[in-house]
Amino acid sequence: MSKFMDWIDARFPATKMWEEHLSKYYAPKNFNFLYFFGSLALLVLVNQIVTGVWLTMSFTPSAEEAFASVEYIMRDVEYGWILRYLHSTGASAFFVVVYLHMFRGLLYGSYQKPRELVWLFGMLIYLALMAEAFMGYLLPWGQMSYWGAQVIISLFGAIPVIGDDLTQWIRGDYLISGITLNRFFALHVVALPIVILGLVVLHILALHEVGSNNPDGVDIKKKKDENGIPLDGIPFHPYYTVKDIVGVVVFLFVFCAVVFFFPEMGGYFLEKPNFEQANAFKTPEHIAPVWYFTPFYAILRAVPDKLMGVIAMGAAIAVLFVLPWLDRSPVRSMRYKGWISKVFLLVFCISFVILGILGVLAPTPGLTLLSQVCTVLYFAYFLLMPFYTRLEKTKPVPERVTG
Repeated sequence: MSKFMDWIDARFPATKMWEEHLSKYYAPKNFNFLYFFGSLALLVLVNQIVTGVWLTMSFTPSAEEAFASVEYIMRDVEYGWILRYLHSTGASAFFVVVYLHMFRGLLYGSYQKPRELVWLFGMLIYLALMAEAFMGYLLPWGQMSYWGAQVIISLFGAIPVIGDDLTQWIRGDYLISGITLNRFFALHVVALPIVILGLVVLHILALHEVGSNNPDGVDIKKKKDENGIPLDGIPFHPYYTVKDIVGVVVFLFVFCAVVFFFPEMGGYFLEKPNFEQANAFKTPEHIAPVWYFTPFYAILRAVPDKLMGVIAMGAAIAVLFVLPWLDRSPVRSMRYKGWISKVFLLVFCISFVILGILGVLAPTPGLTLLSQVCTVLYFAYFLLMPFYTRLEKTKPVPERVTG
């Protein structure tokens, strides 16, 4: 085995990569349970790719046969039902772990210097993931798939001058048709997965170049022993690879419970109208995107003007990209920031959840007012950050991690 590895290493840096990214990559010793979600996101990505490949073997990307092929997968393909549920539940699970992963970044300041690129690559993954989910949402060719895509794509028509041409270019036709389905299928199964995989590699490489953050926000590279090993660091393998197995086991218990007992999740993971074939002449009573898009959909509906609503929705995502330059706090972790930052983060999280709920519900004057308030609170967290993070009083940060 040693001679075999020597032969491999002479031609490919296998051992070097193993040491740099696992066995000799020193991570802070005080990681908590919030650090499970990065590895869980990788696990769900593998699940989506594997189940997606098997689903494409029986799926027909045409307006005439797409819906029937999904029914064929569910009813006639051996274990096709579990493949479909693993994929549909995996889509929601992906966004759950990504949102929690992002929350941990906000909580411990993992976007601050020198980790700006780590955050930017992560946000590009999030953007590509949203595009991937949207493209895949049309493929079952159900009522909500069709009309949800109709509503979202039509939003581009609000852009002055180029809006109508852009909308037609995205659809590939004057209305959503088999051409739209076919190009979304190509993007969903080929183009976007390649982009996501490339961004994940860049995200991990950037992270391992600057080192992982920790709940204290302390740079462990500043305190090293005579061998150059961080005093507060431990090798990622075997310590965190074994620890992550615990998170994986707990996650799989929950994930499998959803897959086997309530894969539709009361209509939130798989909407009831999606069990009807797409019909351009029959509009569902209430059109709403799947739950992981609803916070931004609520922001869109909160603004009366269509163009301004589209701008607000785009700005809600774009502002996340400039977060590293909005935070002027001298400390990273929320443990040592002032009470103002803690209140703003709490209000932001509550408003984001409320927006997600409002995006599912049919609009009423009262709910629209609430969504407008939550939209203001959402943007206030970011736009006021340069002021309250600079002015608030912070606690002294310890020189070494506190455990």
